[in-house]
Amino acid sequence: MRTLLVRLVPVVALAVLIFAPAARAADMLYTVSGIHVDATAASASAAEAIAIDQGRPKAWSVLFLRIAKAGDQKKMPRLDAADIRRLMRGYTVTHEKRSTTRYVADVTYTFSPEAVAKVMMGISTSYRLAAPGRRILLIPMAPKYSSESGWTSAFAAPRFQGSAVPFAVPTGNAPDIVALGRLDFDSTTWADVQQVAARIHASEAVLALAIPLVTGGTSTADKMTGKVQIWLRRIGIAEAPMKTSVDVPLIKNPTQTYPLAADAAVHAIEVMFSQKPAIDFGPKSTITADVHVDDLPQWGVMQAAMTGLANVSNVQVLAMDIGLVRISLTYQGNTDSLRSALAPVGVALSRDGDSGWTMAYAVPRKPEDDTSTTSGGDENK
Repeated sequence: MRTLLVRLVPVVALAVLIFAPAARAADMLYTVSGIHVDATAASASAAEAIAIDQGRPKAWSVLFLRIAKAGDQKKMPRLDAADIRRLMRGYTVTHEKRSTTRYVADVTYTFSPEAVAKVMMGISTSYRLAAPGRRILLIPMAPKYSSESGWTSAFAAPRFQGSAVPFAVPTGNAPDIVALGRLDFDSTTWADVQQVAARIHASEAVLALAIPLVTGGTSTADKMTGKVQIWLRRIGIAEAPMKTSVDVPLIKNPTQTYPLAADAAVHAIEVMFSQKPAIDFGPKSTITADVHVDDLPQWGVMQAAMTGLANVSNVQVLAMDIGLVRISLTYQGNTDSLRSALAPVGVALSRDGDSGWTMAYAVPRKPEDDTSTTSGGDENK
């Protein structure tokens, strides 16, 4: 470890690069996109100022519902324009149109996590900043995952950028992403998707299976009736899977029904996650540990697993060397509960005599699946 500490300065930049995705994931939680604004005034600049101001309360409402506990969602603080402006870090615009008296745009607002936390403390003194990795991995299946399918494309709509549960759909041709096409909806475990999830520092994933149930003719000119049944299966680090399903009436054919089905699926996901707060609570403790890793991809998987745990609020790199990373880990509870939480996600925590704590990769234990199903409702067991 003496060599490790000597090499700290050369690897600081590498540590920043590794943790940059985690910072972006945290920023995503406090970024609200797709807020449409439209205002008129005596001049274009005045119309723009009015439009941006009009969009801020809408963005705040979206953010509050995203981070508040289910029992607190009716307790949104009443903030005036100046209060909301103090919560902001900034904004960006797209699809901008303007005339001499009118301004139209889609705006993305970015909030300050620290300022938002202070407001949330007015609801409960136990609120604190959420850990990175709240975004989930969404894998559309019809019946298998394909990046080219209409079902996958349906989730790329800009309207989903403001979802109460931020999600990312896999894209690209990397081997681990291509391998998702071989997954089976009912038997997939977290171990099967964790490498892809680590790309966005997600600690949970949802499989969205679309099943067209169609009656009628075989020609596109024939009248068709039926529905598209959507099954959602939530899997995550150290969590037993849960399922829910929703039905969407068929509109002409399955492909044209997919946008409406995607709306229903995202709403069902928001309901599914509504009982799990994005902001957690409790007293904190910190340990320093030496993490033994085979390579950077393995470290990325372990880092995503640790930051995704509900009782881990921060993982900070203190030093790095080939095959070894020294970290400071902030968590809730005691070390026994931390060890129990880490084991199912592939991280073995042990005491190295008087030298301190060590960690190493271990094959995650597969959680017991919930084999029961409920048509049209949640299976939160």
